[in-house]
Amino acid sequence: MSPSEIDVRILLSLAVVIGASRVAGWAISKVGQPRVLGEILAGILLGPSLLGVVWPGGLEYVFPGPIVDALGILAQIGVVLFMFLIGLELDLTKLRGNRRKALVISPVSIIAPMLLGAVLAVWLYPRFGGDADRLGFTLFIGAAMAITAFPVLVRVLQETGLYHTRIGVLTITCAAVDDVTAWCVLALVVALVDASGLAEAIVTIGSSLAFLVAMLAFVKPALRRMPAIPLWIAMCLALSSAWVTELIGIHAIFGAFMAGVAIPRVKEVQRKIRRRLEPAVITFLLPVFFVVVGLATRVDRLDGVYMWGVTLLVTGTAIAGKWGGSMIAARLVGESWRDAASIGILMNTRGLTELVILTVGLELGVISTTLFTMGVLMALVTTLMAVPLLAVVSPIRAGRAAAEGANSTLPRDAPSDRTDLVAGGASTSMNEGQEDHELSPISTDRRSTSAPPT
Repeated sequence: MSPSEIDVRILLSLAVVIGASRVAGWAISKVGQPRVLGEILAGILLGPSLLGVVWPGGLEYVFPGPIVDALGILAQIGVVLFMFLIGLELDLTKLRGNRRKALVISPVSIIAPMLLGAVLAVWLYPRFGGDADRLGFTLFIGAAMAITAFPVLVRVLQETGLYHTRIGVLTITCAAVDDVTAWCVLALVVALVDASGLAEAIVTIGSSLAFLVAMLAFVKPALRRMPAIPLWIAMCLALSSAWVTELIGIHAIFGAFMAGVAIPRVKEVQRKIRRRLEPAVITFLLPVFFVVVGLATRVDRLDGVYMWGVTLLVTGTAIAGKWGGSMIAARLVGESWRDAASIGILMNTRGLTELVILTVGLELGVISTTLFTMGVLMALVTTLMAVPLLAVVSPIRAGRAAAEGANSTLPRDAPSDRTDLVAGGASTSMNEGQEDHELSPISTDRRSTSAPPT
């Protein structure tokens, strides 16, 4: 294709991607699931797993090779900005009041799936490892099993009415700690996998630690002292930090995540950045990422009982490690079996965050397309099962009533809707013309500093 043809054809591709993702998100929300799951499914259905089977010519016309390459660039930008928003949402102050339980549940919910994943990787490697380094393959599978999709988790809590309950707050606290731990572990894994030897791995890890110190000790205090933070500075920080960590060798997503963490924890600042940046990321860039994931997902390669059996084994191992580990740990710190099971179900949601990790593994050559497909299906199953299982295990109706009662007294900027867009579950209704041009870290609005009612 000529450059002019690419310029025209990509307009059609983007229209198809955005339209399909919104329709699928709307449809799946009608059965109580987060919209982001429908958007992920739309991406898979537009790929070779369905469209390529029923209409190969349509797939080739809408997504030819040069168009896929161009979409890959947009997808990379979308993932970077999404990780920036995840870092922006990170709130470890929730540890207050839940510290004892969270510091037991969180480590167990990381270690248990990592250990089970590592054991599974020992069996998987001779069959699906290919040319990947055995240690890197094992560590990556373990890390991929340990993740919790924090934004999707929040959306599930909101839609089930558990957000403001004690179990909801405790689960969010554990998931926040899990997020930090899992990304640190994955950064270490990427550093080891991408290095050509021990010396290079040590340099990469050392450089990563130096970057972490620089962000927390210099960049964050500098931003806190600024009288105002323009949106362009926040975006430049996210993109440049992603570039630095890519140069270091631990992937761009880690730099973007740390850029979000470095933004001052002032609700007014966070709110304005979210409301300006999220619509473009959620409506435009993330659906492109889902299609890129869908084009790499090859369900048609799972062509026999054996392959589907391995897929079930991968999914079962993920569930046993995350749900089982979280549930047992919660029970040990005094939760009832019902509440412990609810915590385990919620911590087991993987969704979009798992896709980000799997994409990193595929790019690095740690996992094959077949194993990538199994991981995508595992992410979908572990997230889709959350709402139905909670309906059985947890008193959702009572939780929803309690949440609605709390919401009636919440100020506009309370956390009840703070992650709707990041979770892919709602569209913004904000009037952009009413937003200030500058993002001030020194807010005089009482609502921005008030704690949500309990």
